[in-house]
Amino acid sequence: MEPPHTEQHAPTGPPPHREGAGGAGAAGGTRRPWVVGVSGASGTPYAAAVLRALLHAGEAVDLVVSRASRLTLLDETGLPFRDAHWREDLRRWLAQGADGTPDRFEATLPDLSTVRHWPAGDLAAGPSSGSYPSKGMLIVPASTASVAGVALGLSKDLLQRAASVTLKERRPLVVAVRETPLNGQTLRHLVTLDEAGAVVLPASPAFYAGAADLQDLVDFVAGRALDAVGVPHKLYRRWSGALGGSGRRPGGPGRAAAGGGGG
Repeated sequence: MEPPHTEQHAPTGPPPHREGAGGAGAAGGTRRPWVVGVSGASGTPYAAAVLRALLHAGEAVDLVVSRASRLTLLDETGLPFRDAHWREDLRRWLAQGADGTPDRFEATLPDLSTVRHWPAGDLAAGPSSGSYPSKGMLIVPASTASVAGVALGLSKDLLQRAASVTLKERRPLVVAVRETPLNGQTLRHLVTLDEAGAVVLPASPAFYAGAADLQDLVDFVAGRALDAVGVPHKLYRRWSGALGGSGRRPGGPGRAAAGGGGG
């Protein structure tokens, strides 16, 4: 697989100081991060891949990790996510591969100084207000509960509130729903989000890109999420219009797709 997009850009500026938040950017204009919400659905490796790729692309990130997602993260990776130690926990999470390899991305881990963490219960956090300058939001993965909360405007926690703000401010919102099968109520909620301007992006890995391992499948979904908001990346091999472009021969071994070496 090709290496990840590693060109770094200086962050646009530091966020206002608040207790409990981290990630100061460089001096200079207004910091405009992407808000990344991680819900309790299965699929925490998708969130890690999106976060790595955003940071490799030089983007600032505001991170909201729901309470339920911390249980899922612990179950899927064996790693905790603690408000008091979020930077240390985030580094370990982003270094781990989708297959559980603890140091798969350690050597190419992007700079985390442009990440700012907001506790999920902090409804006075920056992303809870439309006046807070963000570029948009990605919910990766999105549980059916978070889908319902955003569609109904419940704002039960910061993740839901930030998504509602993103919609009302007409900023890009990507909802990477991870559930199967989907019942009628959830489908109606997804239609509501689509009509409100969100991109509904099921976490559906593709195989035409010549996936060689689990990380490749994860990176494909993460790459499609970033495509939806126009952030450059090299997470997967794009369709070229030629059959066999993945390098996989019938009955033979495949070779790696573009970008799975990191992201």
